[in-house]
Amino acid sequence: MKLSERINAAQSRQSSGTALLEPPRPAPSPTPAESTERHLPAHAAVVHSAHDGGTQQVPTAPKVDVFAAMKDRAATALFERMGTRFNDAAVTEQELRSTAKEELTRIVDAEQVPLTPEERTRLVQDVADDVLGYGPLQRLLDDPAVTEIMVNRMDQIYVERKGKLTLTESRFSSEEHLRKVIERIVSKVGRRIDESSPLVDARLEDGSRVNAVIPPLAVGGSSLTIRKFSKTPLTVRNLIDFGTLTPEMAELLNACVKAKLNIIVSGGTGTGKTTLLNVLSSFLPHDERIVTIEDAVELQIQQDHVVRLESRPPNTEGKGAVTIRELLRNSLRMRPDRIVVGEVRGGESLDMLQAMNTGHDGSLSTVHSNSPRDAVARLETLVLMAGMDLPLRAIREQIASAVNLIVQISRLRDGSRRITHVTEVQGMEGDIVTLQDAFVFDYSAGVDAQGRFLGRPVATGIRPRFIDRFEDLGIHVSPAVFATPLGPGAK
Repeated sequence: MKLSERINAAQSRQSSGTALLEPPRPAPSPTPAESTERHLPAHAAVVHSAHDGGTQQVPTAPKVDVFAAMKDRAATALFERMGTRFNDAAVTEQELRSTAKEELTRIVDAEQVPLTPEERTRLVQDVADDVLGYGPLQRLLDDPAVTEIMVNRMDQIYVERKGKLTLTESRFSSEEHLRKVIERIVSKVGRRIDESSPLVDARLEDGSRVNAVIPPLAVGGSSLTIRKFSKTPLTVRNLIDFGTLTPEMAELLNACVKAKLNIIVSGGTGTGKTTLLNVLSSFLPHDERIVTIEDAVELQIQQDHVVRLESRPPNTEGKGAVTIRELLRNSLRMRPDRIVVGEVRGGESLDMLQAMNTGHDGSLSTVHSNSPRDAVARLETLVLMAGMDLPLRAIREQIASAVNLIVQISRLRDGSRRITHVTEVQGMEGDIVTLQDAFVFDYSAGVDAQGRFLGRPVATGIRPRFIDRFEDLGIHVSPAVFATPLGPGAK
């Protein structure tokens, strides 16, 4: 019996009510022709010629439908066998996955469709991912080289590797399959997504950021974006090795955090603001009380004395929302030594500036902007969103008084993420907030044959005014930190 005939026979037995887990029957010894056919690729079949008695290969449709049908049957059987063990809190995730894979192996063995070892392994892995993980996304989530996953629709999944976007071969079987994965993600963090609330921000267990949009807002089908975070937080040494910053810049930022300067990390989408904020937070002393405030918990603070606060969206009745602004106000009553706001994007920026100006020095936050000067303008706009009718000069005075340092991070054309400015906020001159760069990125070095930027952040040679404050606090910064590439003390 030919391979295609055996597959059809197995499907006929399944559709006629034959038990899924029927013990396998011994297969008859293959004929020479069948042995030849067994080693052909899945997309080829053997056709016997009546004229010359020979054989030839002709392409036929791949066995996609058969494989998909087997996955559905195996998943159904797995649910029947595992039962309530899927919801048993006493069973760890690793134990559950191990048990499920053992059961799946038995289920696949009971099937009467011949599979190669590679197909068998893939079938077991795919069903395990569908039942216990996030379907076709699971392998991408497990791939450490993937930093971002973008699902445009059920059959189009892009990933970012080393700052470059590529289309993957992974696919969801249907729009319903994609929706189930989205609902599985958001339900684990107490969020919901449906037609009345068709977009949501959530997170995975490792802190990776998730954004999902479903119809009717997503016209071409549900959309899902996952920004992955490293299972082991990146350190300042990692960023130096990547070329994101220099050792001199790291020494200065370390001193600024320890001296309780208020620092704003500025950058565009996907530039690495949260990663840099994590690195800056690693400089915080371990004997201080830290309060973090975020829309979705992403920060990986390494200190022990940390209180994490997360905003809450409204419920189905449109009530019960707790905003970043309310959490920020409440945090002032929690005796914080440091306040770390994941990102300011609204009226909470006014409360943050007031906190920085009223004794809560050493606060850290991020803002979306393309340059340090744009960051100041962006903060002005966000303060106006608080609904307070404040004169522009008063807002600028608040910013100039509260913010000490702006660190600008950018993603360059080659996909690398670099700190392009470390800028001191010096104060006001007339109606203008004055800024002074301590470090800037050297674009003049050009690019290599692969299009990678050869430049690095370099000191401008200008010593920031807050260095005098460091001496009073007993914090020493080497004079070589501010040496220009061609100046005295340059390496």
